[in-house]
Amino acid sequence: MCGIAGVLGPPERTAGLLPRMLQAIAHRGPDDSGEFVGEHLAFGATRLSIIDIAGGHQPMWADGEQVGIAYNGEIYNARELTEDLTRQGSQFHTLCDTETVLQLYQAEGHLNLPEMLRQLRGMFGLAIYDRPRHRLVLARDPFGIKPLYYRLDSRGSLVAFGSEIKSLLTDPECPRVLNRDALVNYLSLQYNPLAETFFTGIYRLPAGSFADVDLHSGHVDIHRYWTYEFDDTAREDEGVLTERIRHTMRESVGHQLISDVPVGAFLSGGVDSAILVTLAQEHLKAAALGPLKTFTLGYDGLNEFDEAREVAERLGTDHHEITISENEFLDALPDIAWYYDEPVANPSAVGIYFVSQAARQHVSVILSGEGADELFGGYRKYREPFDLHHIRRLPRPVRAVAAWLAKSRINYRGRNYFRRASTDLNERYFGGGYGTFAPDEVRRLLRAQTATDHCRPGSALADTTHGFEELSESRRMQLIDINYWLGGDILTTADRMSMAHSLELRVPYLDSDVARLSARIPDSLKYRDGTTKWILRRAFHGKLPQTTELRQKLGFPTPLREWFTRDPDAMLAPIRRSTHLVDLLDMTFVEELASKHAQGRIDASRRLFLLVMLAAWLDAFMDGDVATPPSER
Repeated sequence: MCGIAGVLGPPERTAGLLPRMLQAIAHRGPDDSGEFVGEHLAFGATRLSIIDIAGGHQPMWADGEQVGIAYNGEIYNARELTEDLTRQGSQFHTLCDTETVLQLYQAEGHLNLPEMLRQLRGMFGLAIYDRPRHRLVLARDPFGIKPLYYRLDSRGSLVAFGSEIKSLLTDPECPRVLNRDALVNYLSLQYNPLAETFFTGIYRLPAGSFADVDLHSGHVDIHRYWTYEFDDTAREDEGVLTERIRHTMRESVGHQLISDVPVGAFLSGGVDSAILVTLAQEHLKAAALGPLKTFTLGYDGLNEFDEAREVAERLGTDHHEITISENEFLDALPDIAWYYDEPVANPSAVGIYFVSQAARQHVSVILSGEGADELFGGYRKYREPFDLHHIRRLPRPVRAVAAWLAKSRINYRGRNYFRRASTDLNERYFGGGYGTFAPDEVRRLLRAQTATDHCRPGSALADTTHGFEELSESRRMQLIDINYWLGGDILTTADRMSMAHSLELRVPYLDSDVARLSARIPDSLKYRDGTTKWILRRAFHGKLPQTTELRQKLGFPTPLREWFTRDPDAMLAPIRRSTHLVDLLDMTFVEELASKHAQGRIDASRRLFLLVMLAAWLDAFMDGDVATPPSER
């Protein structure tokens, strides 16, 4: 696992800039660092050594230093690809998957990049410099597990790229101009779903995409090589699918245990992590290794220690419990905002930050359950369309009256239910975030004269995805989350909070084979008997404690509501002391929210936390040395 960075320009400019870019992301790769400074391009990497510790120095070169790569990721089918390439005549000098990607590009990828990238089973953000073709290739894995950003100048030409935004901001010529559209979306969705980041001129490369860059002109062409699509062509029965899920998940976990350094796993009280830990422990026992080290985190009075311990004791893992306090939570926020690069209002990030810190004392690689809910239908909200179906079957005159009442100010039991039933999905569902600001609240916060709108992922997908509107509502909700919330919030949180402590986080549910299999599961096998992820639970029936098998998702819950009520001054301090936030927002409205929450009239904890993270981000990036965490300034 690594951090990569590069910058276009003559060596008299790039030779001094590249080391600063790499230093800003040294936490992504503390074991090694390498640079190349050429006539038109400089690029390099910081390395966290996981496989072939001695032989994976980057940038790595082939063909007499004509083609080079800087690479961040893990390719789990590297051994199989290497064997195929060797039979075709490729000669390997290391056991590192970096060389596998490089040789694959040399053999066939330069002719057909989409096909090459689809062969890679893993997670990656990479840059390939092809000197003879005056070409630079940037690419990300299908789900966007690993990040990659790039900066364009005013003409639209590439200036620089890197694993994290802060790397690009080390350039004194890079302006720190706040992108107001990103801010509106953050206030509305709790993260920024746009391609352009919070900094004008800096973009994220979309998941499942590559950028083909002409190094003569700096012109950038973005191409999508992979997208998640539901597949109804193979109608397998319950028994066949159940067995396939067991086999495919077992294989995915087995591949992702491959490492030359110790591997552990996060363990909450839910079914997703319990399945991973069960399969990982089986693999280790079969290899006469182990026990697996597992880690869970909680707060005093709010945790899943008992539930996680139940699984750990049944399997015999080496289990660790970490408890953090309100003060530790608050003290970490400035650095967490810095590691994030853009504001994300996910309170579980703090838990992942601390549990990663604890895990890194024992292991270098961790397995985690991100992606299971999005692929297998794990969120209770995905059941809502089936509940609303009962209202939609009512006679049209009754539905018309109910819709009119729902839009009125008359309060009655079931009002919100009728309102949602009469509202188009693209207007009512924007992804996983909740507790965010409504459009009129965003307008008031920003002191705007007119309403400020945010991205509607469903509408965007309807414009770009063939057949989207014909899918069931639950499937459309899944696609919204897979294409927006998963990458914009969930995976960003997992990557940044683990890499803050140089811990490689692997997500076996987001394996390409698992994804293809999940796309074939009909709704009827996802939602049954009042539960979600029904067939995933069924596939591992008897392997887990029964209480775990049936438990609803909690993750790493955070007592935000209690803290904002019990100790509002401490919780609101980051908002009140941020001069940037005071200049940006209507603080009278913010104090009104805080007052109503303290009085118990509303629950504004998520909205207030959203502003806390915005304040911490503004202070981290608009002042001081952006290459250094706030706690070290």
